[in-house]
Amino acid sequence: MKKLALLALGVFITFSINAQDKRLKGIEKELNKILETTKAASFAVAVVEGDKLIYAKGFGYSDYENKVPADANTLYAIGSSSKAFTSSVLGLLRADDKLSFDDNPRQHIPELEFYNDDMNNNLIIKDLMRHSTGLPRHDGSWYYFPTHNKDSLLMRVKYQEPFTGIRQQWYYNNFGFLAQGVIAERITGKSWEDNINDYFFKPLGMNRSNATIAEMKSSSNAAFGYELKEDVIKKMDYYDIAGMSPAGSINSSVNDMSKWLITWINDGKYKGEEIIPANYIDEALSSQMVVGANTPDDEFPDIHFANYGYGWFLQSFKGHYRVEHGGNINGFSANVAFFPSDKVGIVVLTNQNGSAVPSLVRNTIADRMLGEEESDWVGRYEKRLEKNKKTQEEIKEDSESSNVKNTTPSHINLDYTGSYSHGGYGTFEITSKSDSLFTKVNNDDIYLHHYHYDVFELVDVVDNKIDTTQYGNSIKVTFLTNDAGDISGAKMKIEPTVDAVVFKRTPNTIDVDTKTLDLYTGEYDISGTEIKVYTKKDVLYIFVKGQPEYEQIPTAKHKFSFKTLEGFKIEFLESEDGSINQIKMIQPNGTFVANRK
Repeated sequence: MKKLALLALGVFITFSINAQDKRLKGIEKELNKILETTKAASFAVAVVEGDKLIYAKGFGYSDYENKVPADANTLYAIGSSSKAFTSSVLGLLRADDKLSFDDNPRQHIPELEFYNDDMNNNLIIKDLMRHSTGLPRHDGSWYYFPTHNKDSLLMRVKYQEPFTGIRQQWYYNNFGFLAQGVIAERITGKSWEDNINDYFFKPLGMNRSNATIAEMKSSSNAAFGYELKEDVIKKMDYYDIAGMSPAGSINSSVNDMSKWLITWINDGKYKGEEIIPANYIDEALSSQMVVGANTPDDEFPDIHFANYGYGWFLQSFKGHYRVEHGGNINGFSANVAFFPSDKVGIVVLTNQNGSAVPSLVRNTIADRMLGEEESDWVGRYEKRLEKNKKTQEEIKEDSESSNVKNTTPSHINLDYTGSYSHGGYGTFEITSKSDSLFTKVNNDDIYLHHYHYDVFELVDVVDNKIDTTQYGNSIKVTFLTNDAGDISGAKMKIEPTVDAVVFKRTPNTIDVDTKTLDLYTGEYDISGTEIKVYTKKDVLYIFVKGQPEYEQIPTAKHKFSFKTLEGFKIEFLESEDGSINQIKMIQPNGTFVANRK
C-alpha cells in the first residue's frame, strides 16, 4: 500500500509541475507524435532549470505486451550516458591528490600493456578520458566475448591494434573508460559499482538507480527493451555488459537523472553540497579533443563545432553551448544533455533499440526552453529515415552482386570445426551438426551460412529457427588455409579501421586410450632417418635426433597434429591385420611415409 501511495503522489506532483511552465504548454501533443512516428514502446523525459525539476513524464509502455505505462520513475538502461559518472570518479580522486590526469595508466595498473611501446610509454589518463589513445573501438571484443572480470577484459588491449598515433585523432573507445574504472578500483579498493553508488547515487538520492543488469531485473517498475523489426515492436533480452560496466552499465529513471543534471548545471553542487569539484566540472565541459572538423552543413546549419570533454560531447545548438552524451545498449537508448549558460537540462530515456527518440525529444523541448524558433524535427527524421532505407537497400544489392554463385567450400564441414582464438578478443567454437556449421557467441546460437568459396555469414538462430532475413547482410567469416592445406584460422572484419581480425584455429581433439596409443609406439625409418614414437603420461610424442620432442594432439582415428608446429600432422597407417607399420608425415613441404623398423 505504501508504494502505491507514494507512486500516486509522485504522479500528482509531476502534473502540478507540468502545468506551471508556460514554455512547455501543449508539449504532450508533440511528444506523443514522436512516440507514434518512431513506433517506440515508450520513453520518459525530465527537464530541469537551475536547481529545480520543472517537467517529468512517461509516454507509452515500459512493458509493451502487458501495456504497463511508463512514468518518470521507470528504470531504463542509460548505456554510454554512464561515462560521465566514471570520469567524475577520477575527478574526485584527483581532488584528493590520489592521481593526476597526466599519469601513465600503468602507474596504477602495473600489469596493463598496450599494443606497442609508444602506447605503453606515452599514454596518459587524460587520453582515456577524451578518446585520444589512437585505438579504434574494438567493441566486438567485449560485446561478443563478455566477462565479468574487469582486469582480464582490460588485458585484451595488449592485442588490439591502433589505427593511428596517440593524440592524432579522436576515436570513441570503450576500453578507455573500462581502464578508468579499474584505476579507480585500484586506488579506492572498492568496485566501480560501489564507487558510483558511494560517490553519486547515495549523496544525490538516486535511490532507484543501479549499475548491474541483475539489479535491473529484480527492480520494480523496470522497462523491458524492444527493437523495431520490419515495423513490428519486438522484445529483446537484457544485455549484461558485465566487465565493461564503467563504459555504460547504469540503469536509472529520469527523476533520478534530473538530480545528476542539476549537479552539473550548478557547478558540481546539489542542494548546497559539493558532489563534484567545480574545477573538474569546468575542465570536463571544455574542449579536450576535436571530434570532427566539419563546418555547418545545410541540414544542421546551427551546429558550429563537435568536440569532446571528459565523458561529454560538446556542440553548439542554435547558438547555445550544449553538453550531451547518448547511450545505446540492447533494447534501450538514452540522451543526457544540458546547456550550462542557460541552466537548462534535459534527459530522455527510451526502451527502443538504436532509437532516434532521445534526440528528437531533446531538440523539441530545447527549442521551447531556449526560446528558439521551433524546427520540424519529426519531419527531418522522416526524410532521413527514407534516405536510410534506400541506402540499406543499395547495400543489400551490393552484397548480393558481390556474391559469387554456385561455389562450394574447399573442405568438408568437419575440417572447419575446432576452437578459434584471438588474444584481444576471445575464443569461439565451431561445431558440425546436421550437415551444417554452428557456433555460439555470448551464449547465442549462430548458424554459419555459406556465402561463397570459404566465406560464411554469421546468422542468428532465434527460437530454434535460422533468421534468413540476415542473409547477405551479416558479419562474414573468411576461413584461412596453411601450406599443408588445413584450415588454420578465420578472419573477420569486425573493426573497420584496421585489418581483419584473425582467429587462430585449434582442431578439436579426441580421447585416445592407452592401449591404442601403445599400438603407435616404436621406431620408424625414413631414408635412413630414425623417428621414435613413445608415450609419457598417456601423451604421444615424436622425436627425431637433433630436434626437440614433439607432442601430438589426437584429432581423429589414427590422426594427430603437432602441438607446436602449424601445418605439421601425422597419420598412422593401419594394415589389413590391424597392426600399425607406417606413419604418413604431412608437412608444408610435402608428404612422406616412414616404415616401422
